[in-house]
Amino acid sequence: MRKLWLKKNEDRRIRAGHLWVFSNEVDTQKSPLTDFAPGEEATLCDARGAPLGSACLNPASLICARLHAHRADAPLDKTLLHERLSRALALRQRLFPEPWYRLCHGEGDFLPGLVIDRYGEHCTLQISTAGMESRKEFIVQCLDELLAPASLLFDNDLAARGLEGLSREAQSRGDLPGRLEVPENGCRFFAPCATGQKTGWFYDQRANRRELARYADGADVLDIFCYAGGFGVTAAAAGAASVAFLDASPQALALARENAAVNAPALAGKGAVETICGDAFHQLNELYEEGRRFSLISLDPPAFIKRRKDAAQGLAAYRKINVLAMRLLTPGGVLASSSCSHHLAAEALRGCVAQAASRRRLHARLVYAGGQGPDHPVHAAMPETAYLKCFIAQVG
Repeated sequence: MRKLWLKKNEDRRIRAGHLWVFSNEVDTQKSPLTDFAPGEEATLCDARGAPLGSACLNPASLICARLHAHRADAPLDKTLLHERLSRALALRQRLFPEPWYRLCHGEGDFLPGLVIDRYGEHCTLQISTAGMESRKEFIVQCLDELLAPASLLFDNDLAARGLEGLSREAQSRGDLPGRLEVPENGCRFFAPCATGQKTGWFYDQRANRRELARYADGADVLDIFCYAGGFGVTAAAAGAASVAFLDASPQALALARENAAVNAPALAGKGAVETICGDAFHQLNELYEEGRRFSLISLDPPAFIKRRKDAAQGLAAYRKINVLAMRLLTPGGVLASSSCSHHLAAEALRGCVAQAASRRRLHARLVYAGGQGPDHPVHAAMPETAYLKCFIAQVG
């Protein structure tokens, strides 16, 4: 295994446990990045030659190396993959009684570049690095030995794969289910298998959806950026008086309506389930002008800050959407505000909620602060892996 040398004083973050090496940290005089093939393993060394661990490289990526071990000359082979996936599976089996969860969460499970969501007998995988892509057969073998899944989908339509020079065409094995059926918080959801957002379902919000449902009894609910209706349907099943789903996708809204009918048939039967299709910023203004008000609102937008350089523009969008949502609350109403951008700190999102309340001369009291579920573990040395934030506030 060849050596990848760091520049002087560029080893502190790695010694603290971080797993990423950026291309500008590499001493390219001693170890030219162009000498390495995508996916090749190397021993990472500090400027004095002391080994820091073993990593897989991609010279074309800004994150040019990702550590998989803190010892030298440790290959990312089937033995290591099986060990890490076995530990990941054991953790999920302690946490969840049924096999519907995120099985592997990249760096959080010490397997950078690999995400696996389990849906009963089906698994959807997202491989985002050249290192993991070149070990795909090992990964499949490990899954066969641990789970024997009936079908596998490689969801390759990821921007990260483009940055790594990898194909973005989907691949599969076995007969894929037409759609996924996901039991969660006492509900039963349907979601797309091969055509949905991300891997089909957002397991990371499971606990936050359960928490918001505590305020649902008798509430008029608005689920903004609803996708398949996770927040709104959970609230409907918990006794909401009405639910309105808002999304830009007609397909997502059709799923949300179906999921509401399955889990709250009485509510759907009396016409208390509504879908609103369009741009959320525009539609929230329209609802306000129409005099519509809601006592429980979920705001779960896509990442407005995908790159650090977009931070200012993205923060402005988070501030605006929180203001627009809070205008629709009845006195004493409850808002759940989420962000899935790791570039937005939790304190910044809390500030968006506070500012939205102050602009309306209202008080907001936080009753809950949450994040991603335990099947999306946060790497203790990598704040980037704590991406999801959710604040629930009563406003009045």
